[in-house]
Amino acid sequence: MAEWVWEARAKSGELRKGVMEAGSSSAVETRLRAQQLQPVKVKKKKKEINLTIGSGVTDKDLVVFTRQFATMIDAGVPLVQGLEILSAQGENPHFNKILRDVRNNVEQGGTFSDALKKHPQVFDTLFVNLVSAGEVGGILDTIMNRLAEYIEKRNKLRGQVKSALAYPVGILAVALIVIAVMLGYVIPSFQGMFGQFGGEDAMPALTLAVINLSDAFINHFFIIALLIVGTIAGIGYSLKHPKTRLIWDHVLLRMPILGPVMRKIAVSRFTRTLGTLLGSGVPILDAMTIVGKASGNMVVERAVLATADRIREGRNMAEPLMETKVFPPMVVQMIGVGEQTGALDVMLNKIADFYEEEVDVAVGSLTSLLEPLMMVFIGGIVGVILIAMYLPIFSIAGQVGG
Repeated sequence: MAEWVWEARAKSGELRKGVMEAGSSSAVETRLRAQQLQPVKVKKKKKEINLTIGSGVTDKDLVVFTRQFATMIDAGVPLVQGLEILSAQGENPHFNKILRDVRNNVEQGGTFSDALKKHPQVFDTLFVNLVSAGEVGGILDTIMNRLAEYIEKRNKLRGQVKSALAYPVGILAVALIVIAVMLGYVIPSFQGMFGQFGGEDAMPALTLAVINLSDAFINHFFIIALLIVGTIAGIGYSLKHPKTRLIWDHVLLRMPILGPVMRKIAVSRFTRTLGTLLGSGVPILDAMTIVGKASGNMVVERAVLATADRIREGRNMAEPLMETKVFPPMVVQMIGVGEQTGALDVMLNKIADFYEEEVDVAVGSLTSLLEPLMMVFIGGIVGVILIAMYLPIFSIAGQVGG
């Protein structure tokens, strides 16, 4: 079906605009009249080249959609009409097209969750399962609000992780640029001057080593660049392999400084996601499977899925979680209390709130710790290069003075 751009007037006289998929312009006009709108203009939309990378939909787009859609459902707006309105008013054209496809699937008799499932890059398993639970329980507006809140908190957690890594990565990038400039431009200018005062034999060993490093950098720059790019690409490719990813995630959780922060992030993500699923009526075994796949860490995923297997055998959640030795004892004990009191979802959300605050504090401490370390690292490298360049000058000055 083609896409049609339409303009129509409501009974109040207000001019409305939108985009609709249909087989013909007459079908668009019929559908508009069914919505009590008088067609003014209907024309076929020009095809656009799709240059989107990834899903093309941000967390902000999802939050705005879920909030607005929940409000419409709560106000009694029919599902199809709500999707029609949101797909015409959204700021993201790519997301609007996806919403129109969802609306068409619902209009043809499919469920809302099944229509969302056809766009896994935008609506993940957790989103689809929560919507399905909302449809079954008749609380779709409540579920959409919970989803919006969950996405907002997930986005905040991602922001904390990015802020923890942004500073050291930025400093390292600046350090590499400074070193490249010194090796490519500064040192060769000194090398020409040193050649006039006795050649390589008169140079200190440190100076000679730095000059040789500069020559290798200049003469084999493209080879070095290819090796760096190839190494990065190789690491990225190897992390897609389950065994390599498992080793990396295991090392990440045990690193001296970064490990505790990553463990707190994993706990926060696990408890927030599981608490949201259970509070929305998703069965615990289904919820554990979803949480495991969405954990982002294979060590945590294996621990969660192993716990799900023990629950399937009739055990509770706390004991198998303790046996995995992945989650802190305090977290497991609080989960056990939640199971005993029948308020596991509430307890999980409280744990998530606590650990999100812990992550915030830990990220601040990590940044404060890394700042002097990175400065010492950069200062040390630049200092060694400068000393290497000034040693021959001191030697030459001593000979002239003698």
